[in-house]
Amino acid sequence: MKYPQNWQARAIRPDGPSEWFAARVPGNVQYDYGRMMGWGDINYGENANLFLETEDYTWEYQTTLQYECKEGETAVFVAEGIDYRFDILINGFPKVSHEGMFTRVEIPLANGENELTVRIHPHPKSERTEFADRAQAQDSVKPPVCYGWDWHPRLLVSGIWQDVYVETRHADYIRRCEAFYTLNDDFTRAEIRFETDCAAPVEITLYDPDGNEIGKGDAFTIENPRLWWCNGQGEAALYTYTACTAHHEVSGHIGLRRARLIMSDGAWGEPYGFPKGRSVAPIQLELNGRQVFAKGSNWVNPDVFNGHIDEARYETLIQLAHDANMNIFRCWGGSGISKQDFYDLCDKLGIMVWVEFPLACNCYPDDPHYLQILEQEGSAIIKSLRTHPAVVMYCGGNELFNNWSLMTDQSLPLRLLNKLCYELDPKNAYLMTSPIFGMAHGGYTFYDPDAKCDVFTLFQNASNTAYTEFGVPGITDLENLKKIIPEEELFPIENKGSWKLHHAFEAWGDERWLCRDVLERYAQEPLDSLEKMIDHARWLQCEGYKAIFEEARRQAPYCSMAINWCYCEPWITAAGNSLITYPVQPKPAYEAVKTALRPVMASARIPKFDWKAGETFTAQIWLLNDTHQQTETSVDVSLRLGDETHPLFTWNSGLTAANKIGPSVNFVLPDADATDMTLILSAGEQTSQYRLCYRSRTERRVSRQLNV
Repeated sequence: MKYPQNWQARAIRPDGPSEWFAARVPGNVQYDYGRMMGWGDINYGENANLFLETEDYTWEYQTTLQYECKEGETAVFVAEGIDYRFDILINGFPKVSHEGMFTRVEIPLANGENELTVRIHPHPKSERTEFADRAQAQDSVKPPVCYGWDWHPRLLVSGIWQDVYVETRHADYIRRCEAFYTLNDDFTRAEIRFETDCAAPVEITLYDPDGNEIGKGDAFTIENPRLWWCNGQGEAALYTYTACTAHHEVSGHIGLRRARLIMSDGAWGEPYGFPKGRSVAPIQLELNGRQVFAKGSNWVNPDVFNGHIDEARYETLIQLAHDANMNIFRCWGGSGISKQDFYDLCDKLGIMVWVEFPLACNCYPDDPHYLQILEQEGSAIIKSLRTHPAVVMYCGGNELFNNWSLMTDQSLPLRLLNKLCYELDPKNAYLMTSPIFGMAHGGYTFYDPDAKCDVFTLFQNASNTAYTEFGVPGITDLENLKKIIPEEELFPIENKGSWKLHHAFEAWGDERWLCRDVLERYAQEPLDSLEKMIDHARWLQCEGYKAIFEEARRQAPYCSMAINWCYCEPWITAAGNSLITYPVQPKPAYEAVKTALRPVMASARIPKFDWKAGETFTAQIWLLNDTHQQTETSVDVSLRLGDETHPLFTWNSGLTAANKIGPSVNFVLPDADATDMTLILSAGEQTSQYRLCYRSRTERRVSRQLNV
């Protein structure tokens, strides 16, 4: 295998071609062009807008391939992924014309020196919309996120985003080696069989998770197999194999598990009355016969330039999720599919993956050309992912059953994807879209202006089988703000320029995601500096995320999932809902979520965030336990207000293998010189604290930051 070196690229512009410039492969050609033009870091200021002029350019990559095949060999040029519509020319002669970025392309080559050209056509833009927004992606299978979102700049990227290489092959080249298996009902036996595509006999050797050889052959029976479990439920056990011929060897891994979506406890009782219609959707994950509460985050593309994402970045991000006690990523459809390294690492670290196809918030058509490309790309996606134990379910796409997408379960794209999943990977579940019957997306702010309550109250009044998107925004830390906002714009904050472009304003409503209106609602001192605004936003984001995750867990077993919006971000946002600042810096909210997802923890159901002197403070004490193992905890409950800590009571949970409700706090709040108070549940490693808003009888006067 040989990777071509010395790539160059150029833009074919309306005024003629640009000069040739050095190109990074894998990568994105717009990044290389911007570097040649001297546009600087897209994160800074309004630099991202400089790329708008490139949207309708044609691009050309070139390199020279030099190789000599030995006797009995043939050479093949392989492209794992090129985005999005392109031609490949060898020595000036067209060899391939292709649409789609997830399908592998192969071209036989002649011996000697060959000039390779990859010509990428302008971005597809639907003619069914008059606006320059995400709807322009609705007639293509290109992920719509780069057309602009409320956390992603409009920056249409393309290019050679996956590996390209020349591979020399003998007649005994192994084109495919896949392992398929069945488990008996009590998981005491696994039957494994291998399918290969090779013109010669293939010798397959299977190894157990410790690396010990099990045997050779193309079929195996394993008694009492070690099962693959998600994070927090057991070992992510991986069997490995090698497949060899005289001239070729491939290897892979197998995770033995059974994953299903079943009805949540109590769900068959809905709807009430007669005649009965459609009940809520099955969304309870059952792994190896055990109901597992899915707790995690929405994974989005962790870079605007998706070609730049490498294994090291994936590993850091996924390890952080593992360390935060997460067990699932919902891979949001608007971002498309990740590179194989992502899924390999999720296999290894026990992070389940919910895969969405690249459809989001649009009305995708029933026309033949779109369906042809969707079938091609959907088939390639499923075949590339179906052997990963981490991949536990597929979904047609994000938010397609609503008044902005206007799709239904009769829409042909969704029926097609359902068919492909059944035919190519029937062992995994398929949902038409998210959310669907019984599930919920939202809320997305600490205070909900429609419900007129904070997230504490909002989620305690909700009853859903799964919360698969919810968020609490925060302002980015000062060090990173200085990387994106010019010094003269930093403060006072205005709804324009870099603050607006980086999603502080008008991302979703005038004040989103900065949420200055929400910050002022709880401020008892003037927010007269950027540092104060950041600290205040950080407080609300941390307590808000803790409140939602813990409440969702308390609603089990009817509720089966809590997956926040969102995990990472593709560039440095000024404000937003992510837990990780670009590229891999955990926010304080990440640490807050980490504490809220501990397998066993003391927890408090607090009816609201905002309290006043003289009110009776109430809170119900719980023990949360996701482990299915017996545990017992003693909890000392106290309230810290100002300089004084008030001991309230001690509760011993007794042995329990599930969540358990304890006693309630009822405490009349004294008047104190304080703006916050902290409920403390002291329980060793299961200790939890909740910092809440407190208002004394004489509230401080807050000066608002007006007209900014």
